[in-house]
Amino acid sequence: METVILVHGLWVNGTDMTVLRRRLVQAGYDAHQFSYPSVREPPAANAMALQTFVRELDAERVHFVGHSLGGVVLRHLFHDYPEQRPGRVVTLGTPHRPSTAAVKLARWLPGRFALGESVRQGLLGGLPPWPADRDLGSIAGTLRMGLGMVIPDIPSPNDGTVALIETHIPALKDHITLPVSHFGLLLSRRVFHEVDHFLKHGRFRNSSARTGPHVPPEHRR
Repeated sequence: METVILVHGLWVNGTDMTVLRRRLVQAGYDAHQFSYPSVREPPAANAMALQTFVRELDAERVHFVGHSLGGVVLRHLFHDYPEQRPGRVVTLGTPHRPSTAAVKLARWLPGRFALGESVRQGLLGGLPPWPADRDLGSIAGTLRMGLGMVIPDIPSPNDGTVALIETHIPALKDHITLPVSHFGLLLSRRVFHEVDHFLKHGRFRNSSARTGPHVPPEHRR
């Protein structure tokens, strides 16, 4: 049985990933939820706690699935603690580049307070590089529901919180877009099937690895 560790995003504790975790268990994985203080501690410190969590697991192969900020924590984990056991990584709606929504929130005091330490080498950028020898797949949503309804100018397409272009970096093994919202990435059965497929094969079912994600020219950077 292969192990999967789920890493949640900002302002939550992991209960939001319950549906996805149960589906992974039903598919035969030994799935664990890692919970961390997303606002009180920066991603690098949470990656240190995650490393302790991983070290205590009795497993030969360990996969990771990170939602939103959870993928940022995983960027730090694999940079700071590269000697991980074999396994693959999938991020769901993770801003691998500076988050437009976070940048705009950080411009006003209540927003900075709400983001807390998540911006330190995190949502505002400054992430460590991804190791070339570890398969990383990214799933992006394109249904605009969430912060994007109240925060203007998040580049389109987006999932309501994170722009499509923000979910892509050259180091990705594969990337796919699905018509779901940021939170919907955790509830969609189709997303689950894509996660399962990537963990097994290192690519998504409808792979875009050769062409990369479709991003309108005006939003490429």
